[in-house]
Amino acid sequence: MRDCLNKENLKKGGLFAAGVAFGTAGLKILTSDDAKKVYTNCTAAVLRAKDTVMKTATTVQENAEDILEEAKQTNEKREAEKAVTAEEE
Repeated sequence: MRDCLNKENLKKGGLFAAGVAFGTAGLKILTSDDAKKVYTNCTAAVLRAKDTVMKTATTVQENAEDILEEAKQTNEKREAEKAVTAEEE
């Protein structure tokens, strides 16, 4: 009987009761109109952020392709210059 009433078990029981109480209150809060507005606004913000990130990623990808092409052209020019220099020597 003592084991059932020790401080550790009472502490766990208190935490459980507090969890149930806050959970019940949380459900009421989650179903309120104010909470729905907050969740709607948060979801809208996430969707806007996603669109912004996707636009940025697309821009970076497009620019990376341009940079890659320019780098290839630069390397080709250097190779051509080396070939000309090697022929002159």
